[in-house]
Amino acid sequence: MTIVINALITLLAFICMEIFSGLFHKYVMHGVLWRIHKTHHIKSKGNVEVNDLFSLTFGVIATAFVVGGAAEFDWRFWVGCGIIAYGAVYFVVHDVFIHHRIRWIENSTIPYLQALRRAHKAHHSYTDKDPGEEYGLLWIGKKYWR
Repeated sequence: MTIVINALITLLAFICMEIFSGLFHKYVMHGVLWRIHKTHHIKSKGNVEVNDLFSLTFGVIATAFVVGGAAEFDWRFWVGCGIIAYGAVYFVVHDVFIHHRIRWIENSTIPYLQALRRAHKAHHSYTDKDPGEEYGLLWIGKKYWR
């Protein structure tokens, strides 16, 4: 039973990260912290952006959860694992597949991945903090599925 509960905590943390990151992206990154996030919306030279501070911050938070709960493998450990899993998926989908910051996954014929790419392209069609669309990563609107 404990394994099931721990897996559910990890899955719930992963799902909560998708919800949290979409809201954080829309209201904070495109709000008061736009000065940092705009480095991601403009063409930059190289693979490092000031915007990467967000990923580093979430990585530190996830690590704190894992370390804080590691002695007894309590809920904090499993929440941290969910956040880390989301960060890994984010890295592969966003940084590798969509933005090609590492040349690994160039194209895909999978309709879901094509829809993700279209949604993200629509998001980046705006170079200012407002207006905007599609702030989440994995959950996207129907209009991108064609």
